[in-house]
Amino acid sequence: MSDTSPTPAPEPGANPPVPPAPPAAQPGAYPPAAPAPQPAPQAPPAAQPAAYPPPAQGAYPPPAYGAPSTPAPYGSAPAYGAAPAYGAAPGYGAAPGYGYGAPAKTNTLAIVSLIASISSFVILPFIGSVVGVITGHMSLKQLKTSGEQGRGMALAGTIVGWVGLGLALLGIIAMILFFMFSFAVYSSTGSYSS
Repeated sequence: MSDTSPTPAPEPGANPPVPPAPPAAQPGAYPPAAPAPQPAPQAPPAAQPAAYPPPAQGAYPPPAYGAPSTPAPYGSAPAYGAAPAYGAAPGYGAAPGYGYGAPAKTNTLAIVSLIASISSFVILPFIGSVVGVITGHMSLKQLKTSGEQGRGMALAGTIVGWVGLGLALLGIIAMILFFMFSFAVYSSTGSYSS
């Protein structure tokens, strides 16, 4: 005979009752039943803090303009007051004659000159230097007549381009001398015979 009487409510601060264990799996049943998870131990509930007293009269500012003093019942539209009347907009004077203007544009050829000259040391040893020198001189000529910025970049691109050309020419001369020296040494020893 099973007990079907209602479970009494637990007393405050008491641990809740542990649920009954599930029935054991029968041998040969498929799929095998997973083991039942064990309930985690529960800590007793914390004591409830005492209720705070209501705020004193005048402790909070009054509601904003037009807000209802008592909440409207659920489902009704809120009632707002009329919008406040404002005076005419204040008159502003004309903008002063000073201030920041648009920044001057940087010459594109100056940027190309600097990038090409720097790339001559990294990617394109001879071609980058030639492009840097040519675009640097073109940029310097344009900067004399236009109000653009970028003279420093154009000068740097031109100077770095000339330095790159000089180093490339020194490298070519050194390579030619190396091959001439190695050819002279090889031809003077003759052929190897045993």
